[in-house]
Amino acid sequence: MDLNTVFGVASQAAMLGWLALAAVPYRYALARYVAVGVGLALAALYAALMGAFWNEGQGGFGSLDGVAALFQHKGLLLGGWVHYLAFDLLVGAWEREQAAALGIHRLLLLPCLFLTFMFGPVGWLLFMAIRFVRTSMLARAAGSASASA
Repeated sequence: MDLNTVFGVASQAAMLGWLALAAVPYRYALARYVAVGVGLALAALYAALMGAFWNEGQGGFGSLDGVAALFQHKGLLLGGWVHYLAFDLLVGAWEREQAAALGIHRLLLLPCLFLTFMFGPVGWLLFMAIRFVRTSMLARAAGSASASA
């Protein structure tokens, strides 16, 4: 299979995981299984790409120029892309699990998932802000409930 085909298959698989996270209601575990399963498959693909192409690349991680040289090799560039796909999807799965456990409304989760999909850390940062507000509200409610008891 050529690298362009692998790119397309990996990207479509990740999209399936994101759609499951966004569309499946909290009460169903299917979204977790799809997202984590796709994440595991992408992680295995990443390992295979790094194993296949690592010795062919120039450069390294010691400088920006080194990273640029490393990613001039299409196999290693694809590995970097798959790395992003896998990690962002797994972060999205974690966000969904946390949102469900904390009772965060799905309409607040969806922008976080979209931003995590598109811009990784920006979506995670938004989710962490929402999570902080929600846990603060829950702690305040628990404190007033125990004070009135």
